[in-house]
Amino acid sequence: MRIVSRYINTQIFKAVLFVTTGFLALFAFFDVLNDLSFTSRTANTYGLSNSLAYIVMLLPGHTYELLPIAVLIGAVFVMASLAQSSEFTILRTSGLGPWRALRSLLWLGVLFTAATFLIGDYLAPRTEKLAQYYKARFEGSVTKGHTGAWIKESINGHDRIVNVQELTPEGQMRNVRIFDFDAQGFLTQLRKAESASFAEHSWQLNNVNSNLLGMGDGLPQSRVTRNHIPSEIIETGIAPTMVAAALLKPDRMSTIELYQYIRHLKQNNQSADLYEIRFWRKLFYPLSCLVMIVLALPFAYLHFRSGIITTAMFAGIIVGISFFLLNNVFEYVGNLRAWAPWFIAAVPSLTYMLASLLTFRWLVRNR
Repeated sequence: MRIVSRYINTQIFKAVLFVTTGFLALFAFFDVLNDLSFTSRTANTYGLSNSLAYIVMLLPGHTYELLPIAVLIGAVFVMASLAQSSEFTILRTSGLGPWRALRSLLWLGVLFTAATFLIGDYLAPRTEKLAQYYKARFEGSVTKGHTGAWIKESINGHDRIVNVQELTPEGQMRNVRIFDFDAQGFLTQLRKAESASFAEHSWQLNNVNSNLLGMGDGLPQSRVTRNHIPSEIIETGIAPTMVAAALLKPDRMSTIELYQYIRHLKQNNQSADLYEIRFWRKLFYPLSCLVMIVLALPFAYLHFRSGIITTAMFAGIIVGISFFLLNNVFEYVGNLRAWAPWFIAAVPSLTYMLASLLTFRWLVRNR
């Protein structure tokens, strides 16, 4: 039976590899088209070779996104092909029981799950950041919208809000604003720095315009003291990873980075709901490969006529798409209704896993 299991798993692996390669080629083609406008604007410095290097850096991220659906398409194709050619029927009569077949496929699903986790948590975040900073060398900086990144922290019981407009590939911050508040929540100082650099537990601000707000002696109105400081060092607990996390999309962060950023937000009494949902989805997303493998197994117990295999594949793709749609719907509805983030991330996977197992059990009993 080990030879049989190895044969089926090898066929599925080859099919998944073929589907993944095809999808990656398609994504790379669209990335080239999307990058042409930037290439044409910066033709003197950013050429076709730079564009191709940038697109290659994006491939691990695309692989992470595509693997579950590629696993489903590849596994459905192999299972349906075995059913159509009656090979699976022969294997069943040779002693390949349904639960042995399921156990064999689950081991393959575990391997795909582990690969998806490693790519999504270690390789893809690094290559996508590298791609962003690589392109920033030609654009000048990494930005986030028109307002930049906003980060809050508490310093000795007083609140501080930091706004960073841009982050250069060298790690320099540009157009930095720092708002300091007293214990009552009143603004006490506003600093505007042309640039800033990271140091250990501190930032070095350059070309600073400082506005110090204080109450007049016995007067209700405030007074403002303005100073220009060439260089100033301030103590802060905001690390470079925090600034990068605030400027990057949650999807481009690793699980550890998401966890650290969530903890920072909670420590400063800020909403972390969006990042918590992304954190749990990032943990559960690799398990989608396991769900897809289980979804594909019932197709081996169906009888296909010649030419009907394409219908089976189409049905499998529709089921896979509905799974990802349910994930997105649950995220939006759960966010609106304040459901637990782990519940939002877990329910779609568990629902489809249970449904596929029940379908598999019914087919085994009735076929």
